[in-house]
Amino acid sequence: MRARLHITSVFVDDQAKALAFYTEQLGFVPRTDVPLGSHRWLTVGDTTDGNAVELLLEPDEHPAAKAFKSALVADGIPCTSFAVDDVTAAHAELEQRGVRFTQAPTSMGGMVTAVLDDTCGNLIQLVSPQ
Repeated sequence: MRARLHITSVFVDDQAKALAFYTEQLGFVPRTDVPLGSHRWLTVGDTTDGNAVELLLEPDEHPAAKAFKSALVADGIPCTSFAVDDVTAAHAELEQRGVRFTQAPTSMGGMVTAVLDDTCGNLIQLVSPQ
């Protein structure tokens, strides 16, 4: 058996707002959108390739999810990381689009990182080689 990444999730406070942010601001593409009662199985990806990893925009309605998100944000800890070719360039481009950063590009051990607010209750880290 060889396991591989298929879907990972990020808890969001509003799926429609998250879909808009992750597609319009970060440039992901919608992958799956299946109604499930009051919510949706809603994923985005960095490509339309069916073999690529998807990001599930998962409702944060469970009390543990809300507490987890809140604790991470309070401590300034990103819930996930996205690779980019150049963090400094991505930071400048996203700031021009109105994205709020909690950490400007910073060199750390051979890489550059920056942290943004996804408007849905999470901090997201951008990472690139130095």
